[in-house]
Amino acid sequence: MGEVDALSEIIRELYAIVKRLEEEYQDQERHFTLDGHLVGSIGEVYAAKRYGLKLFPSSHERHDGETLDGTRRLVQVKATQRNSVGISSEPEHLIVLRINENGEFEEVFNGPGNIVWALFEGKPLPKNGQYQVSVGKLAKLNEAVADGDRI
Repeated sequence: MGEVDALSEIIRELYAIVKRLEEEYQDQERHFTLDGHLVGSIGEVYAAKRYGLKLFPSSHERHDGETLDGTRRLVQVKATQRNSVGISSEPEHLIVLRINENGEFEEVFNGPGNIVWALFEGKPLPKNGQYQVSVGKLAKLNEAVADGDRI
């Protein structure tokens, strides 16, 4: 787990920088959150190490990688610092991670993508092209995932 520990240390340094920026520019009323591609890429790298995934090139459609354990499951990884994630298509398998300011990762969901995608059945796709699902809802769904359906 040495590589994961190193990643956690780098994330702690990033959060320290964010804190400095927010203190220095508090009169500008801006938040310097680590989000978007940065958080997504951090989550994908962590998931590759933690779950034994081979990542596809960036911006690969629908899935971020595949398992190397012989099952060849296609996996979409979502990482967040917030209370929800956006999903634009049904993945074969979904891993959702929450990253805290100490650089620690919490597995929120690890299971078949159709379980989450079923939440959006019959609902029109939002204008931004992504359905939002709360971390709390994902954690509740995660409780029902069988061990054999996890990575």
